[in-house]
Amino acid sequence: MDLDAIRHSAAHVLADAVKSFYPKAKPTIGPVIENGFFYDFYNLKLEEKDLPKIEKKMQEIINKNLKFQQVKLSRKQAEKFYKDNKFKREILKDIKGTTINFYKHGEFLDLCKGNHARYTSDIKAIKLLKISGAYWRGDSKKEQLTRIYGTAFSSKKDLDDYLKLLEEAEKRDHKKIGEALNLYMISEDIGKGLPIWLPKGETIKREIEKFAIETEDKAGYLRVSTPHIAKEKLFITSGHLPYYKDSMYPSMKMDDGNYYLKAMNCPLHHVIFNHGLKSYRDLPVRLAEYGLVYRNELSGTLSGLLRVRMLSMNDAHIYCIKEQIGKEVESVLQMIINYYNIFGLNNYYFRLSLWDQKNKSKYINEPKNWKYSEEELRKVLKRLKINYTEARDEATFYGPKIDIQFKTALGREETLSTIQLDFAAKSRFKLKYFDKNGKVNNEVFVIHRAPLSTHERFIAFLIEHYAGRFPLWLSPVQVILLTINNKCDNFALEILEKLKEKNIRVELDNRVESIPKKVHDAEILKIPLIVTIGEKEVANKTLAIRDQNGKVRFGIKIDDFINNLLEDIKNKKL
Repeated sequence: MDLDAIRHSAAHVLADAVKSFYPKAKPTIGPVIENGFFYDFYNLKLEEKDLPKIEKKMQEIINKNLKFQQVKLSRKQAEKFYKDNKFKREILKDIKGTTINFYKHGEFLDLCKGNHARYTSDIKAIKLLKISGAYWRGDSKKEQLTRIYGTAFSSKKDLDDYLKLLEEAEKRDHKKIGEALNLYMISEDIGKGLPIWLPKGETIKREIEKFAIETEDKAGYLRVSTPHIAKEKLFITSGHLPYYKDSMYPSMKMDDGNYYLKAMNCPLHHVIFNHGLKSYRDLPVRLAEYGLVYRNELSGTLSGLLRVRMLSMNDAHIYCIKEQIGKEVESVLQMIINYYNIFGLNNYYFRLSLWDQKNKSKYINEPKNWKYSEEELRKVLKRLKINYTEARDEATFYGPKIDIQFKTALGREETLSTIQLDFAAKSRFKLKYFDKNGKVNNEVFVIHRAPLSTHERFIAFLIEHYAGRFPLWLSPVQVILLTINNKCDNFALEILEKLKEKNIRVELDNRVESIPKKVHDAEILKIPLIVTIGEKEVANKTLAIRDQNGKVRFGIKIDDFINNLLEDIKNKKL
């Protein structure tokens, strides 16, 4: 049986069970989502501890083998039925026609267009997963609701397999690992969605940024730095006002006009490009910046490092002419693929995100430019023989884009990297150059690219991908030295200094504790290499090395150890 039908039916059973315990609760919507379903309720206060009793009641309803029956009501009957539920009445207003479709099982009746199981007993396995807050129709200005998430399967085995997957995902949760490894924090005193990088997290962030800067330097990018705020006029010129206003922070009234926290770097980079007229010989110009930007995300949508209000973006903008678009996009795609290979990421696919000419409020209405730009990106993907899908109505307001969709270790699908082709900036910002004939030409296209996304999102992915066990080159602490007793301290300090001289990140644990205890503590911190120093090592001037797999090698010469370390770090060995 269709899994969506089973889950849709389970959502109805959930609403039935909730109403049996909380008759004053108002059901609103209960759709099927990836891997499960949810139902939103108004006037319902629950805690996680309440879920088992609701789940038990659902099972009782399922066991009754009730038939799901389609019921037709007149609009007047439907409005009367929902006289005490304004949310359902609001949905009724969006439904055309005089006859309204409902579905019934037992005594429970719910507004629904269909796709159900035949009987409640077709739902073979259910599990309620969690509770969260939500807003009616996703609008923070509207009523707050209680959302109950659940899943359902056609067999107990399938449910058990899924729950095992969730258990593994829980172990990889970047929020839990980030806290355990002391990588970042979020303080209510500073604000939700504003992560603070602690020393160990900052080390990872710095290593990724250093790698990106080295890569971009070799590829001919020029580094710039721009302010965190800019005048309102700039964002009106760019079109982000009004198209992107809801995602920007409110304006700040100053004595010389209104200012906004920047939600993107591109308008400021356009101004930099215009600083001094360019010759065709200067193009393409590639401007890169790890610039902080700020997005006005709803507090209920914030999640660890994945959804934040402050983003450190691996940003760059390439200014080029038509003939250079293909080569530049191709270079960016190859850069992205190379990054993914180095980080060991392979579960991704490419999506060409297109506009929808019917959605005039979302996009700049320039059909010819849309057609040309979309075809340019399509040509590059085909030339590189990259398999891709196309998605209508997923473009930015100023042009099409290539999104790299990543399947995380926790089973989510997220956009990790993006390449956007912008045909609007050239007229909005009067971008121009001197062509081969010495004439001013404004046919300047802009490629927006963020191969490594933001530090926040990318590091969240890496935490989950590696389950906190970062490769040596990225690990905040690369080596820890453990001494068996205080007689070994002097030799351990010598090794410590030698490693530090080579810029290897090293710590010394010379506490009065047993070696098993020290090893256990180091493993909890997921330190790649654990060096044990006892009296034998002191006498022989050698080391005992334990790797991440728990394998121990004895009698390792100090210089060999350091040289191998440096080689692995240089090659970014996984």
